Amino acid sequence: MAGMIAKYKKNRNVRRMITVGAVVISALLQTYVIQAFIRPANLLSSGFTGVAILIDKIASLYGGNISTSLGMLVLNIPVAILCSKSISMRFTCYSMLQVVLASFFLKVCHFTPIFDDVLLCVVFGGFLYGIAIAIALRGNTSTGGTDFIALYVSNKTGKSIWEYVFAGNVVILCIFGYMFGWIYAGYSILFQFVSTKAISAFHHRYERVTLQITTAKAEPVMKAYVSQLRHGISCVEAIGGYSRKKMYLLHTVVSSYEVNDIIHLLMEEDEHVIVNMFKTEDFYGGFYQAPIE
Repeated sequence: MAGMIAKYKKNRNVRRMITVGAVVISALLQTYVIQAFIRPANLLSSGFTGVAILIDKIASLYGGNISTSLGMLVLNIPVAILCSKSISMRFTCYSMLQVVLASFFLKVCHFTPIFDDVLLCVVFGGFLYGIAIAIALRGNTSTGGTDFIALYVSNKTGKSIWEYVFAGNVVILCIFGYMFGWIYAGYSILFQFVSTKAISAFHHRYERVTLQITTAKAEPVMKAYVSQLRHGISCVEAIGGYSRKKMYLLHTVVSSYEVNDIIHLLMEEDEHVIVNMFKTEDFYGGFYQAPIE
């Protein structure tokens, strides 16, 4: 079963279907959160969507109206053009499709609130908003805006920067608090915190793990590994403490996104292979990070 899934994931058409599905689901979920949680609780969402909502609120103070949907598009297009040179054009196009769909859904969909309590809107809305972003990221796309910036910097540094994105959102929320009241700004900051934690819990692209592999078939395992992956692997001889048979210990550092495929690959070569995985806090030296496609 795992082999079949791995095979389908490598199919270009299947990957495109997964990405399109992630785009539609994340856009619809994002719209639901905005209409059912953010607006009823008078909160401000994250990223460029939050900026668009803030601009609309500021315009309303002077008797004007700037559509949130239009604001999302206007803010995202320049950043998308700038980032398309560093992040793949395919990724950028799918991300902009997500933004366009979210803007469209905001116009045509009408979701009703399910909570009257602000705190419940903050907690559940923040979690679902984070899930919407995580779905897009796992589908190899994004919700645009600050996601472009976060992924651009992460690709350069190899580290997740969602905490810095959260700090940037807090600055926007301070402006919101100064103009519209600090109590809702405080709730919005809590909303952002929950959302950021939800993203971190489900998006692990830049997390690295060390695999310690015990096998009696080092040569075929290493040959299969280096033919499929662009990571180094080391091998040392060992003796089984119980069997006293000659064994081999292989060590490699990989992205957490690659673990399932690697384990399946190893088990194809040695069904008795033992894999011990533990988190790598820091890594110094050359590490291949697969580009966003």
